[in-house]
Amino acid sequence: MRYSSVLALVAALPALALPSQLLAAETLSDANAVDQVVVTAGRAADKLSETPVSMTVITGETLRQRQAVVVSDLLSRTPGVTVTRNGGVGGSTQVRIRGAESDQTAVLIDGVKLNDPSSTGGGYNFANLLAGDVSRIELLRGPQSTLWGSQAIGGVVSMITKTPDSALSGDAAIEGGSRATAYARFGAGAGGAWGGWRLAASQYTTAGISNFAESRGGKEKDGYRNTAVSGRLDLNVTDAVALDGRVSYTAGRNEFDGFPAPFYAFADTPEYGKIRELVSYLGARLSSFDGALASRVGYSYTQTDRDNYDPTLSAPKTFDSRGTDNSLEYQGAWTINPVWRAVFGAETERTWFRTASPSFSPQVDRHATGMDSVYGQLQAKPAPGLTLTGGVRRDEHDTFGGSTTYQAGAAWSLNEGATVLRANYGEGFKAPSLYQLYSDYGNTTLKPEEAKSWDLGVEHALLEGRLRGSVTYFSRDTKNQIDFVSNNTPPNFGGYANTAKTKADGVEVEASYEVNTIVTVSTNYTNMDATNRSAGANFGKDLARRAGETANADLAIDLPAGLSGGVSMQYVGHSFDNASNTRRLKSYVLTDVRIAYPINETFEVYGRVENLLDQQYETLYRYGTLGRGAFAGVRARF
Repeated sequence: MRYSSVLALVAALPALALPSQLLAAETLSDANAVDQVVVTAGRAADKLSETPVSMTVITGETLRQRQAVVVSDLLSRTPGVTVTRNGGVGGSTQVRIRGAESDQTAVLIDGVKLNDPSSTGGGYNFANLLAGDVSRIELLRGPQSTLWGSQAIGGVVSMITKTPDSALSGDAAIEGGSRATAYARFGAGAGGAWGGWRLAASQYTTAGISNFAESRGGKEKDGYRNTAVSGRLDLNVTDAVALDGRVSYTAGRNEFDGFPAPFYAFADTPEYGKIRELVSYLGARLSSFDGALASRVGYSYTQTDRDNYDPTLSAPKTFDSRGTDNSLEYQGAWTINPVWRAVFGAETERTWFRTASPSFSPQVDRHATGMDSVYGQLQAKPAPGLTLTGGVRRDEHDTFGGSTTYQAGAAWSLNEGATVLRANYGEGFKAPSLYQLYSDYGNTTLKPEEAKSWDLGVEHALLEGRLRGSVTYFSRDTKNQIDFVSNNTPPNFGGYANTAKTKADGVEVEASYEVNTIVTVSTNYTNMDATNRSAGANFGKDLARRAGETANADLAIDLPAGLSGGVSMQYVGHSFDNASNTRRLKSYVLTDVRIAYPINETFEVYGRVENLLDQQYETLYRYGTLGRGAFAGVRARF
């Protein structure tokens, strides 16, 4: 592991002794904040103190307090997470958890898995994911495939949208600022004993920055716009039967730079892309045996359409793709008695993709595959404060065959909840993508990528919960990672194979302190080694674009008169842009400030300055990053 002056960043705010399992400042004032209810870790409602896995909860109040617009920016300030982006907002965005690949992160919205079957690795691109109608984010670190299936090697990002539970109400916001940026959102809904409904919409636009870094010669700005609409309906048919449906649609257009002739070097170009993402779900919830068995049957459908254009070509469309995912699932949660609970389920998933490059070839690739899965997890509470879990999952894939994953963990709450000890062992896998299986470079003999991981953690609270802290150690080994292997055989001169191995281990430290009713301080620090363990010239070298050290610190102020504000600082240590570690990306520190003031019970004005010190940095070699930006807006609740 590596240590540096990053500790000075944490010390820049009042020194703290212990960390918090939570990011949100408003939860820190609650002495029982560690016992808030989470749903992602066990696919059922659990107290956080009974959860063996390492996780961070970002509440709706935190989203409001931080004035969040881009979800990936908020995730980058949580322990163990690194984010890289091809240029400004709207550029291809990769989220890596504990050093895993970006396509080894399972992403969910209201329980529906998001991915793009037509992309090279089949993962999810966070570029178009804005906070919008999200009310809560639960982030699980470490392999979670026993419950969440393929891709959950690094962890799980689960987003939960707003659910109305009272009479007609709504919220809205509009803001503008640097780089001709404008953002507006609106949502309204109603709920009651019968169920609830909600509709929401948002629009984001910005002139952006040059995708090709200005410091390296980029001059043409690459803009971005995003339009999103969503809706949900919940109906309580009887006391034992409920129906729910959800749909969301996002359309984005981003401009980017490429590699024009005759030099084919990265430079300004007028290229742009369009992406449309549809997520839909229809389900039924059943309660049986006086509520002891809660069942859910659901069908989900997602579709991603991507088109790229180069106006300088006679046939401007350079890429055309569509990926779809159809999933049918059953899940049951059976409370056997106060000591035992079982969560179990079955899923069947069918994915399909089509890709073409009209400017270069008339060929259109179409392929589909399927996977059937069963899983089960048993939870026991054999003694006061002690929670044990164990689970197993079996997946059968049309092409590579079967894969079995296991999980076991324990959480022990002591001293009336002031201390929580955690230990967890988890396994993860990722099925080969359709592109890796069936493209011109594909290989139908590929095996799934596999990971085994364990972590140990301790959390402690002092001063009636005002001071909280946690330390977690983790280690993960991944094998059979799919990599492109070059050879001298035409026409493709290579293809995909299970040749890569990686290892990641490190320590995550979190701290929070509610100094008084006005000031709250929170920090986190991650020290991680993520290395290549594949035989060859790059053995032992750092994995590309994974910073060995990251740290975050936040000072939140909430005055009695309603005025609130804060300062956030983010440190990202150096990393390497390539596997051979010959291109080094320098470390950097970003500083943001924010302020908000409620005019009355309905309206609040707010503003922030991002990258206050105008830090120049790169997350990807030669790609631009956002400089100083000022934004102001007004939001309302009614």
